Amino acid sequence: MRTASITRATKETQIRLAIDLDGTGKATIATGVGFFDHMLDLLARHSRIDMDIQATGDLHIDFHHTVEDVGIALGQALRQALGDMRGITRYASLHLPMDETLTRVALDISGRPFLVFRTEFPAAKIGEFDTELVREFFQAFAIHAGLTLHVETLYGLNAHHIAESCFKGLARALRAAVAIDPASAGEIPSTKGSLGG
Repeated sequence: MRTASITRATKETQIRLAIDLDGTGKATIATGVGFFDHMLDLLARHSRIDMDIQATGDLHIDFHHTVEDVGIALGQALRQALGDMRGITRYASLHLPMDETLTRVALDISGRPFLVFRTEFPAAKIGEFDTELVREFFQAFAIHAGLTLHVETLYGLNAHHIAESCFKGLARALRAAVAIDPASAGEIPSTKGSLGG
């Protein structure tokens, strides 16, 4: 069972999170940030990773701590659920279209965290959500999951579409990368003989 549960409690946020890498994309999401909930629902649905994410945070200040800390916890859960990463496909990349927007996502479940995020938003906010928080989520998630993650929006005009293409692109890349490769099931996909460090 490739599952994990994480509880994270700080003075800024309280998070309970559970994932199943071999799920169907079922999502139960409640962070108190409507647009973020929508993006996390997309992430679950298109990755086919079941996610139960319950978070409360200091939203009276802003959404930053909640978004970042969910990224941290989700990254930790992914890393935990992958275990020794035996048999995974490891690499994935794709172009994700969303109406007028096209975003490229490439990732390596390498254990060497690194984020390249080349995406600009034409607006500072989507509703009440600060668009700069999209990068904050991706940064926290990549670092704590141990992913080398590249996200680049090649073009786009609508901030909502740009954000959605990033999350859907991540979802579809994750779906491919965490999948068990039948040709190498039981093997760790590294010449080093180990991943994650």
